[in-house]
Amino acid sequence: MRAAVIVFPGSNCDRDLAVAFEREGFSVDMVWHKDASLPDGVDIVGVPGGFSYGDYLRCGAIAAQSPICQAVKAHTERGGYAIGICNGFQVLTETGILPGALLRNAGLKYICRTVPLVVRTTDSAFTAGYGKGDEIMIPIAHHDGNYFADDDSISRLQGEDRIAFTYGDNPNGSRADIAGILSDNRRVLGMMPHPERAADEGHGGTDGTALFRALGGVFATA
Repeated sequence: MRAAVIVFPGSNCDRDLAVAFEREGFSVDMVWHKDASLPDGVDIVGVPGGFSYGDYLRCGAIAAQSPICQAVKAHTERGGYAIGICNGFQVLTETGILPGALLRNAGLKYICRTVPLVVRTTDSAFTAGYGKGDEIMIPIAHHDGNYFADDDSISRLQGEDRIAFTYGDNPNGSRADIAGILSDNRRVLGMMPHPERAADEGHGGTDGTALFRALGGVFATA
């Protein structure tokens, strides 16, 4: 099993994500943003949290134009798996891999705390390790985590069972309390909360472990 974790100037959760993959048996390649291709044989791409390019434009907008993001987009268009967390979710919306946009938090403040999430679907490789309706505790750390999409897009996400997680107590104003969504083929997940920060006893909680373990199970049997 092989994962590629993308590294941008300003990424600060890349190692955390790599370690979470490694704990479940993945070998991990750290891929620099100026690379034009992904390593051969990659099963899943991780786009980590942080502040790519210092968030000097819209969050994720500059990163989305980097050479590696064209390779990530091609990977997902071929049916490849990917996960974008926090800034990575912003990058995936800026590339058009996932719909919608992440706006400034409704309270206009940076939020860093552990919040309750509700698992809305188990029909994906990312959420299969949970039960539908489970409440899990996962950290957030963002200033621009307010998920927005138009009414038709929200209705489509709901109708196609593509909302992976919602906030149990909405911290940022996201429409429909959305904390994470799936692509139309269910092989790409974007989420603002950080499951990689809840994947070890030393983190104070392990509710993110099931996500990475479920992915390991998918590729171990592939």
